[in-house]
Amino acid sequence: MKFEKLGNIAEIKTGKYDVNHSTTEGMYTFYTCAMGQFKSPTYSFEGEAIILPGNGANVGQVFFTENEKFEAYQRTYVIQNIKAITKFVYYFFKSNWSRSLQNAQYGSATNYIRLNNITDFQIPILPIETQLHIANILTKSESLIAQRKESIRLLDEYLKSVFLEMFGDPVRNEKDWETALLGEICGVGSSKRVFVEELVESGIPFYRGTEIGQMAEGNEILPSLFITEEHYDQLKKHTDIPKVGDLLMPSICPDGRIYRVVDDQAFYFKDGRVLWVKVDKSDINSIYLQSVLKVIFRTNYNNIASGTTFAELKIVALKQINLPIAPLELQAQFAQIVEKTEALKAQYQQSLQELENLYGSLSQKAFKGELNLKDESLLSSTELSRSMAAEPETIYNKK
Repeated sequence: MKFEKLGNIAEIKTGKYDVNHSTTEGMYTFYTCAMGQFKSPTYSFEGEAIILPGNGANVGQVFFTENEKFEAYQRTYVIQNIKAITKFVYYFFKSNWSRSLQNAQYGSATNYIRLNNITDFQIPILPIETQLHIANILTKSESLIAQRKESIRLLDEYLKSVFLEMFGDPVRNEKDWETALLGEICGVGSSKRVFVEELVESGIPFYRGTEIGQMAEGNEILPSLFITEEHYDQLKKHTDIPKVGDLLMPSICPDGRIYRVVDDQAFYFKDGRVLWVKVDKSDINSIYLQSVLKVIFRTNYNNIASGTTFAELKIVALKQINLPIAPLELQAQFAQIVEKTEALKAQYQQSLQELENLYGSLSQKAFKGELNLKDESLLSSTELSRSMAAEPETIYNKK
């Protein structure tokens, strides 16, 4: 396969320096190094292009725009007028650019990418028909991934909407429910300290705040820290362990990443950095409580957390959170809606993972010249189509 330096087959420019950024409105899409939406007196670019932030939060990521007017600021690279199918080059960048980042980044406090790292990047020279074929397949795959992510987002929005419709804003207590302090109806604390020397290479998973936050977002965790089964049994006997329905959250939790224990799988967690709410099911439904706390943290976190560098949740402050206590029957009805919706969301997340794996496989094969009709057919297979079409059919009773 023949390769050519990108600088020999494309125009590569950087944006303008502008210190007076302001939010944009209207028909234009504007790019900065952090992919924010800003504008300066005149736009700089127009049409199909590959956008490559050279520093900032999105350094090394690859973006694509077509038939739009846009601006790019200093150290944002714009690749245009390519003597190849632009979408093909874009997908090749996405698949291969990350491998070059280690050699492409410079600087100590702030990493950045130099122009020569891009101009010297090697692009395969393939027949136009082949480029179009690869671009179309990967575009379709990327579109399916975007659809699935949107379905997951809509389910999250649906649950937020249902909660507010049934219970109102818990901070303002719009529906005038009776209230109680969290510490009055639940145990609030953390775990017993586990020392570094007590950690082992295998056994019972031991989670920190980062892992608990990821679990709250529904991500699968591959544990890297463990305690022995004997240690776990001692903790279970003398200090208790998390039970189904208990809530765990990182001590820094402004976005409401609260994990609800859903099964009896054994694990333990780091004291201090993870807070533990032991839920008494006779007083409050844990699914309802989780949703109440999520809304409170997202809207009122700074009035609950404390700290000079990072606002952290403290046990004392958690105990003093004033909760609206809706009737248990209504809480249970909401919990059923959540469980059904979360089951559907789990299916969506599984199909999203399958789609992302398929995209990676197709991309690798495409640029090795190994793509065939069987691979393409996976994008329209009966199983995949059914997965994409699995929208909710249940009409929930939200009275």
